[in-house]
Amino acid sequence: MSRPIINRHLPGMPAGSFRKLLLATACVIPLFQAIPAEAQVATSSYTFSIPAQPLSSALVRFSSVTGIDVLFNGALPAGARTQGLNGSASPEDALRRLLAGSGLSWRFQGANTVVLTDPTNTGGAASTDSTTELAPIILRSETAWGPVDGFVATRSASGTKTDTPLIETPQSISVVTRDQMDAQGINSLNSALRYTPGASGDLYGTDNRGLGVQLRGMGTGSSGIFYRDGLQLKDSNFTMFNAIEPYGAERYEVLRGPASVLYGQATPGGLINYVSKRPTEDVLREVEVVGGTFEHYEGRFDFGGPVGSDDTLFYRMTGVVRDSSTQVDFVDDDRLFLAPAITFKPDEDTKLTVLGQYQRDRSGWAMQYLPASGTVFGSPFGKIPNNRFVGEPAFDKYNNTLGSIGYEFEHRFNDVWQIRQNARYVWLTHEEQGVFGAGLQADGRTYDRYTDGGSTNLQGATIDTQIIGEFDTGELAHTLLAGIDFKRHYYRDYASSSEDVDPLDIFDPVYGSPIGAMSNYRNTETVQSQLGIYGQDQIKLDRWTLTLGGRYDWAWGTARDATASDNNVNMKDDAFTGRAGLVYLADNGLAPYVSYTESFNPVTMAGFEPETGRQYEVGIKYQPPGSNSFMTVSAFDLARQNVVSYGGPGGAIASQTGEITSRGIEVEGVASLDFGLDMRLAYTYLDTEVTKETSGDSAAGTTDLGNTPFGVARHRVSLWADYELQDGPLEGLTIGGGIRYVGKTWGDDANTFKVPGYVLADAALSYKKNNTTLSLNVSNIFDKDYVASCFAESFGCFYGEGRRITASLKVTW
Repeated sequence: MSRPIINRHLPGMPAGSFRKLLLATACVIPLFQAIPAEAQVATSSYTFSIPAQPLSSALVRFSSVTGIDVLFNGALPAGARTQGLNGSASPEDALRRLLAGSGLSWRFQGANTVVLTDPTNTGGAASTDSTTELAPIILRSETAWGPVDGFVATRSASGTKTDTPLIETPQSISVVTRDQMDAQGINSLNSALRYTPGASGDLYGTDNRGLGVQLRGMGTGSSGIFYRDGLQLKDSNFTMFNAIEPYGAERYEVLRGPASVLYGQATPGGLINYVSKRPTEDVLREVEVVGGTFEHYEGRFDFGGPVGSDDTLFYRMTGVVRDSSTQVDFVDDDRLFLAPAITFKPDEDTKLTVLGQYQRDRSGWAMQYLPASGTVFGSPFGKIPNNRFVGEPAFDKYNNTLGSIGYEFEHRFNDVWQIRQNARYVWLTHEEQGVFGAGLQADGRTYDRYTDGGSTNLQGATIDTQIIGEFDTGELAHTLLAGIDFKRHYYRDYASSSEDVDPLDIFDPVYGSPIGAMSNYRNTETVQSQLGIYGQDQIKLDRWTLTLGGRYDWAWGTARDATASDNNVNMKDDAFTGRAGLVYLADNGLAPYVSYTESFNPVTMAGFEPETGRQYEVGIKYQPPGSNSFMTVSAFDLARQNVVSYGGPGGAIASQTGEITSRGIEVEGVASLDFGLDMRLAYTYLDTEVTKETSGDSAAGTTDLGNTPFGVARHRVSLWADYELQDGPLEGLTIGGGIRYVGKTWGDDANTFKVPGYVLADAALSYKKNNTTLSLNVSNIFDKDYVASCFAESFGCFYGEGRRITASLKVTW
């Protein structure tokens, strides 16, 4: 068999495929430029619910609904009001009706900006049409990639790859905003998901890698569920990108359910999109110092604004330096994080943003493998403390160094067509070693142990090109998306282990055991590539919005194991995935919806089929007119087929053909009200079970059929609220708190024992005066000891985090 020609810049991808990708990208642009101008008139309609109110606030609402910026200077006619607007209308009709009787007129300046003019004022600078244009102070609407004022986001691109109102998206999406992260003292992905329905990040308790994420009852592990700015950050067998510094995020977006129709290979539970902070047009200066429990010392800075005076170049530089320990003895959690960004915007139709990132983590194993005896169950020797370290202090590290460079380019040709291209190159080096628990001996306190170590070198490249058109055909308004993307993922894993390490008295540990010779059991070089083409049409007719999408993927890859050639794999798969969703937008803010969507995830193992998934979802979203609040109630039926499972000694035997089905109900409510109250409510009900056994179960004479996977709680409830005093001597004081309930879970996949549920409380206090903010955050106020989950009774239980106190001083200018 002849060997394929390999492109030297992207090893593992056939050179012809790469040339075809570049050619397709280059040919798409002139295709859309050639469309006649008369066919490029966009008259998209929107559903408005704007009651009679002052004109200025009505224009804010118009901007929020349409995404169109309005330029004005606040010097509107005294007492100007509008009679309001209800129902479906184009932006032109909406402005005409909102401005009726005000004496103002308007004109578009580009596709997304409206300038107000006053025909009655002929003073000031000369004007060819005898009108005075109001001073250009921009009333900017929320965008899918920008900051949010408060807790309530109304737009997102994660579910459609277009800047779409959440109420028009036929799938459940939660947005954790920057303001919410600041209010709750978020310091990790785990803590960012605490008040989000259908998602949890604490499956493995104090783990600081972001490994323990569950979405709709589906464990994600190192399965590439983490995205940054809409591009996947795919993992290796040993490490992942989930722990990227939260301070660099403008928001986290949690899309629940399959998303392969837009993103290609992905697990069916959903994805998490980390939206980076971007350059600002206004000057931003922020410095913060943080200190707290676990010897936590941290400095942060965030600077941004224009470069020069021509308003075409803008920058952002965000950074974190941290020196910290963790709840677990001997385990550090140190970090250096830098995220530079620059935007070049020569005109309103063209923008290029370059985003960089560097992160250096020096840590150890913050998650400890503990037995159920002494944690879940009682022990004659007492309780194992939640700071217990079962490894060896001199042989414990989990170090990551990662970096990335990428860009986002967009250009609007006219009022109908625009092109976007996002690309990124990422690299990561990883080293780990540790001593881990292997089970209690018969005396109930002597704990067997083993050692393990490894390293990873990873590189990846992704490019995604999109053409977007907004136009009408008769009474139908379309937002058409067509795209092509390519991703290549390369990593080399090296691993070794040893059982030659002394056991430990887990109730009275003495450290210093020598580590025996390590034997190599993995030396694998893996290359994975994917090419996908996709299309989507968001069609509006009166109050109805129909979303249709389809995608075809080609995936290929190799895995070469130098320690065992029998493990070598050549993988080649292709698949079509689709999605359909329908939303009805009622005048009162209610939006019932229904959707169906699919997923596809290749497996780099010999003889294995790709994992697939499908989901049916129905729900109702509610955005009350005149209120900065949003609510979603959803019910879903999600199935994951061809599930890979592991059995035998050390989980060394892999098998497939299983299926896990998860059915559930989610409720989410979020509000940021004018009188200073922020609230977030989340409830999740899950009925998750194994609906098809794996071939490995049958061969072993055992079955998990009908069982619930470990760590999946049937009920989760959380509520957060904070209130800022608006006047008086304590104006600027904010008091907040939250409560979280997680129900009991099974302690293993065989469902032989249960892990108790728990209730935790959090609190926050801050005071803002002028440009200075003092904050105090406390999670798990009452320092409750609890077990987050178990996967095995003998050595697979994980403590959750105890009380964490964090104080900060932030200055902006």
